[in-house]
Amino acid sequence: MEENRYSPQETEKKWQEIWKKKDFHNTDLSEKKRKKFYGLVMFPYPSGDKLHLGHWYNFGIADSAFRFQKMQGQNVFAPFGFDSFGLPAENFAIKTGVHPADTTEANIKVMERQIDEIGGMYDFDKEVVTSRPDYYKWTQWLFLQMYKNGLAYRKNEPANWCPECQTVLANEQVQGGKCDRCGSEVTRKMLNQWALKLSSYAEKLLDYEGLDWPEKTIKMQQNWIGKSHGAEIDFRLTDGDGILTAYTTRPDTIYSVTFVCIAPEHPLVDDLVKGTKYEKEVNEVRSKINKQTLIERTSEGGEDKIGCFTGRYVVNPVTKEEIPVYIANFVLMYGTGVVMACAHDQRDFEFAKKYNISLRFVISENGEKTDPKNFEGAYTGDGVLFDSGDFSGMNNREALPKMVSFMEGLGFGRATVNYKLRDWLLSRQRYWGAPIPIVYCDKCGEVPVEESSLPVELPRNVDFKPTGDGMSPLAKCSDFVNTKCPKCGGPAKREVDTMDTFVCSSWYYLRYPCSKMTDKPFDKDVLKKWMPVDLYIGGPEHACMHLIYARFVNRVLFDLGLIDHKEPFKKLIHQGMITKDGAKMSKSKGNTVSPDEFVAKYGSDVLRMYLMFMGPYSDGGDWSDKGIVGISRFQDRFFRVIADEKEVVDMNEMHRSLHKLIKKVSEDIESFHFNTAISALMEFVNLAMKNGLDRASKKVLVQLIAPLAPHLAEECFSLIGEEKSVFESVWPKFDKKLIVESKVKLGVQVNGKVRGEIEVDIDASKEDVLELARSLSNVQKYLVLGEVVKEIFVPGKVIGFVVKEK
Repeated sequence: MEENRYSPQETEKKWQEIWKKKDFHNTDLSEKKRKKFYGLVMFPYPSGDKLHLGHWYNFGIADSAFRFQKMQGQNVFAPFGFDSFGLPAENFAIKTGVHPADTTEANIKVMERQIDEIGGMYDFDKEVVTSRPDYYKWTQWLFLQMYKNGLAYRKNEPANWCPECQTVLANEQVQGGKCDRCGSEVTRKMLNQWALKLSSYAEKLLDYEGLDWPEKTIKMQQNWIGKSHGAEIDFRLTDGDGILTAYTTRPDTIYSVTFVCIAPEHPLVDDLVKGTKYEKEVNEVRSKINKQTLIERTSEGGEDKIGCFTGRYVVNPVTKEEIPVYIANFVLMYGTGVVMACAHDQRDFEFAKKYNISLRFVISENGEKTDPKNFEGAYTGDGVLFDSGDFSGMNNREALPKMVSFMEGLGFGRATVNYKLRDWLLSRQRYWGAPIPIVYCDKCGEVPVEESSLPVELPRNVDFKPTGDGMSPLAKCSDFVNTKCPKCGGPAKREVDTMDTFVCSSWYYLRYPCSKMTDKPFDKDVLKKWMPVDLYIGGPEHACMHLIYARFVNRVLFDLGLIDHKEPFKKLIHQGMITKDGAKMSKSKGNTVSPDEFVAKYGSDVLRMYLMFMGPYSDGGDWSDKGIVGISRFQDRFFRVIADEKEVVDMNEMHRSLHKLIKKVSEDIESFHFNTAISALMEFVNLAMKNGLDRASKKVLVQLIAPLAPHLAEECFSLIGEEKSVFESVWPKFDKKLIVESKVKLGVQVNGKVRGEIEVDIDASKEDVLELARSLSNVQKYLVLGEVVKEIFVPGKVIGFVVKEK
């Protein structure tokens, strides 16, 4: 290395080898002296062959946040792993013919090397890889705990089906009627599916007490869970053969109900039409609806409404009218799966118009009777009730609770709370996933695999191409399928569906501190010390999938007494998205940017700081390498400031500036405003190049840049004679006295208007300040126009004169 010349390639390799040799990033989980800090990034899919800049933006900058906490004196645990099951790896295997186990492991090795090149302080000694048997053994164990406690069950019903991915999708994986993975239109398919009772935890998932999470993320989850207050109203079938119970948030419209709609997939539909002349038509319409996407089913527009009469009638409990029952595509299995339909809902209105069903209004703006025939659409606003019995003349919102009490009194309705959150469908008709530990025996029926027999290993010798018939590729592997019943020992067949990969990622944070254990998935006492995760960093796109699933699983384990903490992630930070030409970076779009060439040319510290410098961490930005040279020059200037032996020109001024810098950088890193922290460092380095720095100030400056440029900091720390790592030093504190400004600029007012400006010592006397103010030529010319009747002086804030003109 040339004197006063920094070589990032040589230096970074040197310090990475030193860190590795000393096991510097391996956390002693048993240490009791320092306070624990569990920092975690959402682990990546090793489906691509390399990390791209989007990964770097997450892992590199998260590493800086964790290093900052380490220098705050905390025992930082920052583990790393790979979410390695799933469609990307399997689809690549289908395309290339190379087994997903082989490509996955090869990609993991490449990505581990790249994480080292970032200079990440991640603890790979505690690594977890979800596709390895020593991990998914415990994913299967988790499933069995759910099963034994009535939270895992199998059901036959229409499921979201992606024809491109050839598998079922959970509701959370359908965005705008399309597969969130490949973008294909999602259809509905009747399949036997395993599900977890996510909906039973809806209310508990609405409890965010003690969580430091983005308000937007909490709001997204609240909307997805969809808690609503309403009423269940019973409509008796006219032949006395049962009741249809509708859920509504608008019981105030009960007097306007002229028909009832039931979801096509509702189990009661078969009972309603069986053996009647309507059965054939109903089944044909149900089949047609089954092929529709969710968007098609729920969109507005009369022509999109599909349904038919079931041949059955119910009684409106308040008007006593007999009203028809229809199946309708816009009715989903939300609430009770039955809707009381009226002219005060747009979709009901459109359906009624298409099928010539009578409509009736009972609310208008002023309470005057109106006829739906004179309107093109529903009246959905608030107003005054009419034709509503004793409630006529009342505001509908004021009447609503009274009407519910009225229904409860007569026994045909009741106030209730409902949630949009559905159960979690976890069956996947694909190969590359954790096998579901269930067998089917002709004698014993559905039987869970014994825990002592776990893992149920995924066989390697399988034709993993999807069959397209809704069956998993594992169904073709007789050696896997055929087994013995755990209960009777007779012949049995294994479940051939695999688990949704979100099951794997729903509990991995619990495994990291216990990754070496072979007899149990985690230790309650270890987790009592290390959980919850203090800082969790990942993308906002996981708000209504991974983050809900992880909270659900964590809460179940808490309720079962297996862990002591209710929530997995105490503080949550979302990184922004790094785009290329305005589009999200992804291998499928062919627009990923590899960091390797920039690391080779500029070093990883420069790339890390350049990504930070793009803007606030939560905003992200569009990638361009035009400014990276500027960051490289800053790195060189920083090194020269530390290496140069230059006499300090103004020690007091430099110390004041340094302590302001400590405050600024500390606050900015804490709030993830890395871009402004770097700007402040640049400004100070420019000042230091002119004025010089003493050794003590150099040490502080190196400490301040250490989380942002770890290799550079280690080299500079060594250069000034420090023997230990900079990350073993304590983060500097600023002196409050030194950051207080010694001078202040004041505008000089004459009769309320600013006529000049002066700079004075902050503790200057009134007499000195007034004298200096009067000396300003532009102030003097206004003072001589009359008599000064008042002098105004507020120390450090206001100086002025009131002049009475002659």
